[in-house]
Amino acid sequence: MNDQEVRRGAGIYSKPVLGFYDLLVVKFSNSLAWRCPSRLMLDQYNRCIRSRHLDVGPGTGWYLAKADLPDSAEITLMDLNKNSVEHAASRLTHTEASLSSVTANVLEPIPEALGQFSSIAANYVFHCVPGSWEDKGVAFEHLGERLTDDGVLFGSTILGDGVNHNLVGRGFMALYNRMGIFHNRKDDAAGLETSLRRSFGQVNVEIVGTVAVFSAREPLRNVEAG
Repeated sequence: MNDQEVRRGAGIYSKPVLGFYDLLVVKFSNSLAWRCPSRLMLDQYNRCIRSRHLDVGPGTGWYLAKADLPDSAEITLMDLNKNSVEHAASRLTHTEASLSSVTANVLEPIPEALGQFSSIAANYVFHCVPGSWEDKGVAFEHLGERLTDDGVLFGSTILGDGVNHNLVGRGFMALYNRMGIFHNRKDDAAGLETSLRRSFGQVNVEIVGTVAVFSAREPLRNVEAG
């Protein structure tokens, strides 16, 4: 995997871009282009987020800021782009959550020093990660290593294959893939599920519009160790 390609994609999210991200993505694209309203992903946060939480690719922090955070939540923000981490952290200043951050690549082992988390979110991350599902699936192994035995990994990703994109979605897909923001032309739901099942014993994938909303439990490292 080309590390430079990964970092170039993450680098797109400058402070000006993050300034209009919520309007473009959360309010417009999710409903009109991808046909998966943001409230559905927020509902997933509310169902799954737990007291010790790792948020991979937090974007602007919109979902975390709107979510019903557990009391005394410990939240770690992880991204290659410091702008995203800082922006997301600024959205959480009104909460009582304990915040920390780490600059890391999800395709590489996540530092053991972070410990383990009872929930991990990777929302709108994997359509931005270069490579096939076999390449991207390495990230699920790394995330599983940082998940507690009874923890949950959850998130969503925009698919490029096996779904019907409308006119707006096709336009965004073509533009974002050409710019190197997206790498998802061949991403399909079956490939996502197969990759998740290599690292987790319990997997659920639901298609809403052109988005795969997923959750995974029972990291297989624990099953193998048992």
